[in-house]
Amino acid sequence: MAILHLSLFPRPLKPPQNPNPTTPKPKILCNFSKRDFILHTASLCAFSFSAYDPFAIAFADTSSSSKSILSIIANTKTWFQFFGDGFSIRVPPEFEDIMEPEDSNAGLSLYGDKAKPRPFAARFASSDGSEVLSVVIRPTNQLKITFLEAKDITDLGSLKEAAKIFVPAASTLYSARTIKIKEDEGFRTYYFYEFGRDDQHIALVAAVNSGKAVIAGATAPQFKWDDDGVKLRSAAISLTLL
Repeated sequence: MAILHLSLFPRPLKPPQNPNPTTPKPKILCNFSKRDFILHTASLCAFSFSAYDPFAIAFADTSSSSKSILSIIANTKTWFQFFGDGFSIRVPPEFEDIMEPEDSNAGLSLYGDKAKPRPFAARFASSDGSEVLSVVIRPTNQLKITFLEAKDITDLGSLKEAAKIFVPAASTLYSARTIKIKEDEGFRTYYFYEFGRDDQHIALVAAVNSGKAVIAGATAPQFKWDDDGVKLRSAAISLTLL
């Protein structure tokens, strides 16, 4: 899954034109009624990967803080809402669209050439380019070999099993949660992972619909997460399948 991981983790970006270094602090809420979702806590101690597992993940000793990692999020109602191919996501203030022309034009084919998958379905960054919000869409049969079309992310496995798909090796996992959001026809399941890799801190949310996995990742340098982590985590959690 190296391609998926590299897509979500930021590479050095050129600062956008007219950068505005002052980003307003998000307003904090403890009310989840807006999305009407139910958080199911998954104890980190339940995860156990053998030492020789190529997907081995280190688990931070955050038993107390991890329980409340989703208890406080920013109010994203006033943020710009981006609508993509089968999804929507809220974009933090002062973030700018950094989709490259090749990202937008990918998928088009000429003269019978095989179309290339789009690297990103959406991509936004802070004024200095250090904080990035990305969305990628991948066929679920590229993530897990199966003859059946995945209808829900649980078809890719449990929260623990799917961590092998969405959390890269040598990462430190801070939190993993199952989020269920009420829809007209029942509940849709989302998987949430927050982890560190090298000097980056990542909040990732993934869901599945009609054989496609939609993955939102919000990333920033570890040293900036204390100030902007709530904002970035809230942006990732705002992912909604349409």
